[in-house]
Amino acid sequence: MTDLIKEQKLLENVTNPFKIKGRVIRNRRVEVFCDKETVSSVLLYAKTQLGYIHLAHMTCIDWIDENKFELVYTIWSPVEKVHLFVKTKIDRENPEMENIDRIWDQANTYEREMREMFGIEFPGLKGERDFALEDWEEIPPMRKDFDTHNYAQQTYFNRPGREDAKDVRETLVERSGTEVPDFAKKYSRER
Repeated sequence: MTDLIKEQKLLENVTNPFKIKGRVIRNRRVEVFCDKETVSSVLLYAKTQLGYIHLAHMTCIDWIDENKFELVYTIWSPVEKVHLFVKTKIDRENPEMENIDRIWDQANTYEREMREMFGIEFPGLKGERDFALEDWEEIPPMRKDFDTHNYAQQTYFNRPGREDAKDVRETLVERSGTEVPDFAKKYSRER
């Protein structure tokens, strides 16, 4: 195991100026936690002062029981070869987060996806409202309170003209001669 000197130094270099918390996860992995108002400052500082020039990923986690979304920004230094995870939580009700595509152009793609899939607004975000979904009228589909099974039943099985449509499991059973496993039976039309 390494001595984690680079990781500890990064942690101090990020947490001390902003008075935020963080931890060394393991070799090449450091995470910091900040409020939503501090995120863009931390990201810009890491990019311009610490050499974390690559936005590797940006994602969202729905903590429905807390009524929060957690946004995770993964940035990378090609010199230090350490990932820095900058994390924040925002309210699920009327979620809004500062747009960071002025720091990294590719953030636009991630933010547009989060806007569409989770309903998070990023003021000033450029790009069409429809990203992957067209004419979507339901709640955002990646939220935990979106009922995927009910949506599929209503959209794909219970439409006029679909009365004789087969469940994919029925076709697999016919082709393979095997039965639907017990855990999957609850999703079949014939229960």
